[in-house]
Amino acid sequence: MSYSYPFSPEWSTDEIVDVVNFFAAIERAYETGIKREELMAKYRRFKEVVPSMAEEKTYFREFEKESGYVSFTVIKKLKDAPAGSIIKGAGK
Repeated sequence: MSYSYPFSPEWSTDEIVDVVNFFAAIERAYETGIKREELMAKYRRFKEVVPSMAEEKTYFREFEKESGYVSFTVIKKLKDAPAGSIIKGAGK
């Protein structure tokens, strides 16, 4: 893992940490799987920092370009999954 996470220099340190934690959760979904509730909490916090869908797409694209992980796919699975599920990415 030798890539950087997308963030805005306008964000507070706490906001940057929360966004990085969200993208780390996306990584975990691909690598080992993550509990739906944990990922949902991180995604909700991400949306507090990045409320705009256009900005969300921009950060998702930047993260995908850097890491190869497709955030959109994981979030779609998250929204469709029943409570208690383990969310997994489709493979890198």
